[in-house]
This record gives sequence, C-alpha cells and structure tokens, in this order.
Amino acid sequence: MNAKFLMFSVFGFLIANGLPAQDTLVLSKRDLLRKVSEGNLQLRISEQNFKASKADYDQSNSLFLPNISASHTAISTTNPLMVFGSKLNQEILGPADFDPALLNNPDAVQNYATRIEILQPILNFDGAYMRRAARAKMEAGQLQIGRTEEYLELEAGKVYMQLQLAYKAVEVLKKAKKTALANGKLIDDYYKQGLLQKTDVLSMQVRINEVENQLQNALSNVRNESDYLNFLMNNELTDTVYRPIDELSEVVAPKWETLQFSGNRKDILAMDKSVEAYGKMAKAEKFAFFPRLNAFGSYELYDDTLFGTDAGGYTIGAQLSWNLFDGYKTIGKLQKAKVEYEKAQFERAQYKAQSQLELNKADRQLKDAENRVRLVKLNFEQSEEAYRIRQNRFGQGLEKTTDLLLSETQMFQKELEYQQAIFENNFAQDYISFLKQ
Repeated sequence: MNAKFLMFSVFGFLIANGLPAQDTLVLSKRDLLRKVSEGNLQLRISEQNFKASKADYDQSNSLFLPNISASHTAISTTNPLMVFGSKLNQEILGPADFDPALLNNPDAVQNYATRIEILQPILNFDGAYMRRAARAKMEAGQLQIGRTEEYLELEAGKVYMQLQLAYKAVEVLKKAKKTALANGKLIDDYYKQGLLQKTDVLSMQVRINEVENQLQNALSNVRNESDYLNFLMNNELTDTVYRPIDELSEVVAPKWETLQFSGNRKDILAMDKSVEAYGKMAKAEKFAFFPRLNAFGSYELYDDTLFGTDAGGYTIGAQLSWNLFDGYKTIGKLQKAKVEYEKAQFERAQYKAQSQLELNKADRQLKDAENRVRLVKLNFEQSEEAYRIRQNRFGQGLEKTTDLLLSETQMFQKELEYQQAIFENNFAQDYISFLKQ
C-alpha cells in the first residue's frame, strides 16, 4: 500500500471517530418532550402572553368593584372666599368673622384637608361587554399555549428523528469507508502486480476522499441536531452530543377514518375565541350610546394643623351620565369595531380553509412517502446484489474499476436514500396527526 493511500486511511479513521473527544448523552424521546415542556422559551413566551391577557381581564373588575382614593391637602391662603370656607370647614367660624373688614381683607389661614373618596359603578353596559371581550381574549391565549405545546412536541419529535437519521448516515458512511478502504487495498495490490493502471488507483483515492467528506458532513449533522435539541430544551450550547436511545425505523401509518381536522383543535378554538372577542367589542361600542349610572361618596376631615381631624363631613350621591354627542368619535369607533369583527370572521374562514388545504397536502405527501419507501428499499436491495456481482467479477478480472466504483457508490447512496425515505414517511404521519388533533 503506497504512502498516500495510508495517509487517507489514517485521516478517515480520525474523522470517523469524532476527532476531539466530546460528551455523548443517550436521550429518549419521552425525556426530550418532558425537558422541552419544562424549559422551552417559546412556550414561556406564550405563557407570558396569556398572563398579560389575564391581567387585562383582571382590570375589568373595576366594572363592579369600587374605586377608593385618599388625599391630604395643605394650603395657606388670604383669598377672602377660601379663608371663609376654610374656617367654615374647620368649624371655627365665629361672629367676629362676619365683620366686613375681615371678610374683605382677612389674615392668612392654614387649612389641612384629608379626603377619602369612593366611586361605585352601578350600570355600565359597554364596560360589561368589554369585560366579556377581555375574557374571550384571555381564553384564546390559554388555548394558544396548548397549541404551542403540541407544535413543540411535533418539532422536538422531528429533530429527534433527524438525529436518528444523522446517526444512520454516520453508520452507513462508516460502512462505506470500510468498503472503500478494502477495495482500495485490493486495487493497490493489483496495481503493484501490474494488473491495473495508475488511473485506477487515483480513481479509488478520489472515491475515498468523497466518503471521508460525506462522513465529516454526517458527523457535523449530529452536532447540529444536538445543538438544536439544546435550543429547544433551553440548555446552554456545549460540546454535548445526544444519541437517541432507539434507532430510526419505519412506522406503519394508521388508518384515519376521515381526512378532516377536528373542530376542537386548540388553534381553531383560539380563533373562535378571538372572533368572539371582536364581537363583544363591537357590542361594547354600540352600548357606549347608553347612559351610565355611578354612585359616589366622600368623607372630609379639616384642621389648621397637619393631619388634624377636628372637623369633618361626608357627601354621598349618584350620577346618571349620558354622552349625547362627542363629535362623531363614538360613531367612528363603532364602525371600526364592526369592520374588525367582520375581518376576524373572514380570517377564521381563511384559516380553516388553509388548514384543510394543508391537511390534504400532507396526506398526499404521506402517500408519496410510503410509495418512496417501498421503491427505494427495492432499489437498495437490487443495488446491493448488483455490487456483490460486480465485486466478484472484478476479483476475476472481468469488471472495470470504474464500474466497481460506480456500483459501490450507487449501493450506499440508495441506502442513504432509504433512511431518508423512512424519516419522511414517519414525519408525514406525525404532521397529519398534528393537523388533525
């Protein structure tokens, strides 16, 4: 064996064994889904969006809960009216204060007022519908969390299968490297015996280079898929490489009764809630033309010293208010709310039609994948047999080196295509389940 061929062999051995050492963790699909559910950032973002919509809904409690405020005001004044009123509030007004000279030109007075005020809504029709709209929006957010979880389960399962496929590719290419090295040794021996030309040796070295390059790419794919798994689980990107606990294998597709997505699919229900929210908002704008009834009450404490409480009094009452015309503002808001409600209905109809379109497309892709698995498997078996025959004939001097290399390349290419077809078949089934649920 010449020196150049030996160099390629050693280089291939180093690449096939991963070059620098790295940690490898065995991972099951169940553990992956659990860790994604616990740590994925996209899911955390969905949860925060839900909390924000829940906070909006909680704000609508002001529709029936009182608004209570307190204040303490300190003033010093020589304004005749305010001086008289301050003394009256402090209950210190005497006969001398009615002297016209003092009324017109009073001395400065300090007044400290503590005020506690309560506003209690009683009837607020538009507020009631705004509260219902906020509730529908909150429920839509909760449904979106569930749909996000289902999507992440699909995505994590896909990456898990891609990692299985990457390891299968490494396995196939290691086998291809071993075969190429064995054929290379045989060709090199024939060349030394004068039975082959230098071009045959060079062609074999080119083939070894190709396998080495493909193997390096496959090892990189293992790292890439491992990094993406860390991203989905919200782990720090390290040198850790994951290895699936099981190998990629063909899964037989279930027989679905109907090719129709479920009306209970979480994203569809979320769309329904969103449309409901827009409908409630439109009604709220319509009821903005109705009057509002609110009760109010206050209790005031007055003194000439800070935080004093020598005098006090209360006020209670109710107010019926009706905004008769605000320059077309309310009418414009009502028109906009109706348009947004109709738009939401159109978007829901479009989304449902698009979902059914995607489901029909996925079903055809599954049928194509099943057919491809069958045909590629047959091609792989036939290419194996063809290579075996050519290898035997090459040993007898009845086949050209180029024909042997072509047959070997085709055999391993078909094996890789077979593994890719299995992946596409399995993922197509998962995707249909995701679209139907």
